Amino acid sequence: MQSDPINTIPIQQFIQQVKAADNTNQREVRIPIAQAKNLAFTLGIISSRLTADLEKLLVNTSTQTDEVIEVRLDGGTGFNN
Repeated sequence: MQSDPINTIPIQQFIQQVKAADNTNQREVRIPIAQAKNLAFTLGIISSRLTADLEKLLVNTSTQTDEVIEVRLDGGTGFNN
């Protein structure tokens, strides 16, 4: 089951805004509430998707059965004989 791609543009915009502020030695970054909401929603979606993927991974690995490998030492011919 493939999930829909996540729109990461709000994160990219915020990172660019922080870079620009840093390059011009600004002391703070201000963003409009609409941009802050988009950023918060995007981060929430990413967080919930990662949590769901981790849960799926844990379920899949916990239901796998361990493979048993049997080794017999019967005194075969060996390498030096």
